[in-house]
Amino acid sequence: MVFTVSLYLALAVFVVGMVYKIATWFTRKVGIFGQGFTTGQRVGAAIRGIFAVIFSAKLGTLLRAFVLDVLLQMRIAKEDRLRWIMHLLIYSGFMLLLFMHALEKYITAALFSDYYSTVNPFFILRDIFGLMVIVGVGIAIYRRFILKVPRMLTNGMDRYAIAIVALIMVSGFLLEGTKMTSYSEFSRMVQDYAGMDDEKEIKALESYWVSEHGTVSPNVKAPFEAEVLDQGYEAHQSNCAECHSPNKSAFAGYAAAKAISPIALALDRVNGTTILWTIHFLACFFGLAYLPFSKMFHIFSSSVSLLANAVMDPIKSLPENIATRQAMELDACMHCGTCSLRCSVSVAYEAKGNKMVLPAEKMAFLKDFAADRILSKEAMAAIQEGIYLCTNCDRCTVVCPAGINLRELWLSVRDAVLAKGGPVFLTLSPFSLFRSLNRDRLPRDEYDRPLKAAREAMANAFPMVRNTDAVISVTPIDTAFKTRAVGTPMGSTFAFCFSCENCTTVCPVVEAYENPQEVLGLLPHQIMRSLGLGLKDMALGAPMLWNCLTCYQCQEHCPQGVKVTDVLYELKNMAVKEAAVGS
Repeated sequence: MVFTVSLYLALAVFVVGMVYKIATWFTRKVGIFGQGFTTGQRVGAAIRGIFAVIFSAKLGTLLRAFVLDVLLQMRIAKEDRLRWIMHLLIYSGFMLLLFMHALEKYITAALFSDYYSTVNPFFILRDIFGLMVIVGVGIAIYRRFILKVPRMLTNGMDRYAIAIVALIMVSGFLLEGTKMTSYSEFSRMVQDYAGMDDEKEIKALESYWVSEHGTVSPNVKAPFEAEVLDQGYEAHQSNCAECHSPNKSAFAGYAAAKAISPIALALDRVNGTTILWTIHFLACFFGLAYLPFSKMFHIFSSSVSLLANAVMDPIKSLPENIATRQAMELDACMHCGTCSLRCSVSVAYEAKGNKMVLPAEKMAFLKDFAADRILSKEAMAAIQEGIYLCTNCDRCTVVCPAGINLRELWLSVRDAVLAKGGPVFLTLSPFSLFRSLNRDRLPRDEYDRPLKAAREAMANAFPMVRNTDAVISVTPIDTAFKTRAVGTPMGSTFAFCFSCENCTTVCPVVEAYENPQEVLGLLPHQIMRSLGLGLKDMALGAPMLWNCLTCYQCQEHCPQGVKVTDVLYELKNMAVKEAAVGS
């Protein structure tokens, strides 16, 4: 009764969890691409998209992705053979155990009329499949805690996934071994199935099982006479062989039986079989119930991600489906660290210690961000730094074993983070170029907002450069500013400037405005002179710093070899630091 209730409760929680997780794919708005669509619109678009694939040439692409990427997991094989072997062992072994053993009443027994779990080939196959999972878990432990793959960080969900799978498998093998050694189990089997009433024959059978099947008996001990074993063998063949293959064929369970044989009688007295059975099934039920809320949900979501990304186009696909796909991709991430290992700016993590630089760790953050969980100021600052250091090289997307389109995800989420965070000096990031190239895909009213926020923050930090008709009183000259502002040999070249205005003449930003000084505050040559004069507020507060396109036209045309663009970058960095200290 308790078993049945526990099973139905676990199944109920599992089903509710699966429905809830799939529902979040159509309700959560991960980034800017998810805004403006209702749940109904996204569900309708998904249905249309599915039918469009089924009745098109893309069906072949979908089937190919299912075989190569989902079943054979070839994307993992291309990156790491050891990890591929690990995944195949765990995934294949667990699925085969699920269908053949856990669901034996509904699948195996329905397919094979003479099925018994203790008869070969099922008896030995169960151990083979279980050992596959154990070996896979061993490889996972080796990679994470012994080999320590670079930049692959381990969190609580990773530990849970390893622990629950290991508990299910180890308790299963111990249960099998305990059954083999249990005298109570032997007596029950004889009473229920053998139908024997001759005490001498029963004792001979018992001796045979102690000798050949690993049973530990309080009544008989080895060595046995050959005549007794022959009589026991005949009794076994007549009464047991039809529904019980030799225990030795279940090699893993038999090894467990031999290992626990010294304490087998003690275990039998405390009903060890029932205890281990309870542990094993509770672990299975808990793992099943918690699966939709754990890392193991990627068994389903990663498969969906691989199939969806195989047939979707980031430009041509319906924006509603892109929004749904990105919400689903958060669950598809298995935190394997492959993207972090290949990330072109991951060295910044080793230098700065900010784990949000790593793509795999950003994915963990995005789950909280998409769920609208309250994040601390420090957490937002860390993720902002991690997001804006990204160079959009696409190496993470190419190697992701779950097929997640990470570059598209970063583009969508970055602007969503911009909308919630404080002023971010975007032009200091390589992301600014990629964002500009994708300007048409971003909401019109959002593209200029970060720049305006940064300008306002700089204006507050350096009020001297506010546009005004009033006379601005110049602050005292900071003689040390000239040396502090240029920390590199290239930056110090400002001293060669003699205000020929060539840099200003060739600047495309200056050319874009009818009255550039009104908009830009100081022009490039004027910034060089302000720097030379030690006018800190004017040099650091000029809006020109944030309008610079870094096209290097000024630097290339300077007759004096002044590294104008590099100087502007030095000033930007210093301005950000000064503004941060003052805030």
